[in-house]
Amino acid sequence: MPKAYYLVGPRTFELREYADPPLGPRDVRLESVLSGISHGTELNLYRGTAPFAEKHFDGEHRLFMPNEERAFHPIRLGYEMVSRVAEVGSAVMEVRVGDLVHSATPHGPTTIIDMDRNAREQIPMQALPEGVSPRQAVFAALVGVALAAVHDAQIKVGDHVAVFGLGTIGLIVVQLARLSGASYVAAFDPIARRREMAASFGADEALDPTQRDPGEVLKFRDGPRGVDVAIEASGTYPALQQAIRSAHMGGTIVTLGYYQGGASAVYLGEEWHHNRLNLVSSMAVWNCPSRYHPMWDRPRISRTALDLLAQDKVRVDELITQTFPYAEAPEAYRFIDEHPAETIKAVLSYE
Repeated sequence: MPKAYYLVGPRTFELREYADPPLGPRDVRLESVLSGISHGTELNLYRGTAPFAEKHFDGEHRLFMPNEERAFHPIRLGYEMVSRVAEVGSAVMEVRVGDLVHSATPHGPTTIIDMDRNAREQIPMQALPEGVSPRQAVFAALVGVALAAVHDAQIKVGDHVAVFGLGTIGLIVVQLARLSGASYVAAFDPIARRREMAASFGADEALDPTQRDPGEVLKFRDGPRGVDVAIEASGTYPALQQAIRSAHMGGTIVTLGYYQGGASAVYLGEEWHHNRLNLVSSMAVWNCPSRYHPMWDRPRISRTALDLLAQDKVRVDELITQTFPYAEAPEAYRFIDEHPAETIKAVLSYE
């Protein structure tokens, strides 16, 4: 039987056997090639800082509600998987044995996909377009996250944009902001390697926000008195406060990070209140429809993400900084947790 790592407590994995059921006529069996570790959502679950240990999200009422008991249920992490089709059911026509596919499914050596259920998924399994490698395709879900945020930002030709947090998503946002027509893109991150990469991806400036206050940089010189749009991609409250300080009066701040705990570093009585700013939460899953529904939905975002990769309009190959064999998955999470400045994207290899 195949084995997969289950998170059974904060920073604690167990390797457990799991059963792959026999294939039905509409089922597909996948063998994993490469999967990406999310440095946001997954690391927060790994650390136990996400709210789900004490609360659950009531999807009907759209509220987080307290659990009756504090419990950490064993889960498999992951949603950035590239696999090869190993076997198909008798009624499957969408893919063939040998095809490379992307799916938003957990880490592990194998996956079974029900094609009828897949057609209803927010992020459906898709065959890779010609020319898209597994190393590129492993970023498809995150390109989708960044694309939804840029849509929510409503960037116009000529806009000035600031991006805070230059992890994987922030570096993709830098590229998509330029692709959307921004005439000026400033990028902020305290890690030099990430700033250098942002500059190579087209940022006009890539600055250390711990050395120069972004609000002062963007407002005390010629040109617009602050940016039209600030996109906060780090999921940290100090960066959110910097983004708020950087936007001009009536400007827009778009957030797509997974914030943890209380927002003690955010001062809503200052620039937020006095500049009448718009704060937009970009969330493209958990059954949140696109703001441009019905013409746009999450499956279209996913298809567009792979198209952007196929057309070489978004560069991602340079973002992989570490590759670990799946057998060393616990060590991979530990490395990201303990050495965040050394990682942009860590992936797990199965071949």
